[in-house]
Amino acid sequence: MNAGRWQPLVDEDATLGFAARLAAAIPQDGLPLVLYLHGDLGAGKTTLARGMLHAMGEPGAVRSPTYSLLAEYLPRGQRVLHLDLYRLDSAADLHSLGLADHLPGSVLWLIEWPERGAGGGLPAADAAVYLEPVASGARLARLEAVSPRGLRWASAVAANPD
Repeated sequence: MNAGRWQPLVDEDATLGFAARLAAAIPQDGLPLVLYLHGDLGAGKTTLARGMLHAMGEPGAVRSPTYSLLAEYLPRGQRVLHLDLYRLDSAADLHSLGLADHLPGSVLWLIEWPERGAGGGLPAADAAVYLEPVASGARLARLEAVSPRGLRWASAVAANPD
């Protein structure tokens, strides 16, 4: 995938393949990669998160943490946080999650609906994935780096096409 350009994902399998490519490029430098996931309801954000987690070795079910806001996974001993902020009442409610306590030791943060948590202590994004449904099961995806670290990651993703 060329970072910054819309790419077609023809079905769920293509989305999961894209997610596996994203997961394969996660830096192993001891710092979490913070990835914001953007798109309307049904755009495929949770499918992408599930694909990344399964590619990282998560054996169990991956569901959107819509009601709990936060789910933690340990695929192959790597700590991954998945947040879904769709039902967040206010950004101030994020403080009760103790997000700063979760940063150390994690390798990946997947944050759905990050705009709902603006001003609530979310870590800054390294990159963002934008998803837009275009037909039944098909969507467009765009990867955008928003930090130097995110740019290195996006470049690694682009260097390993399908």
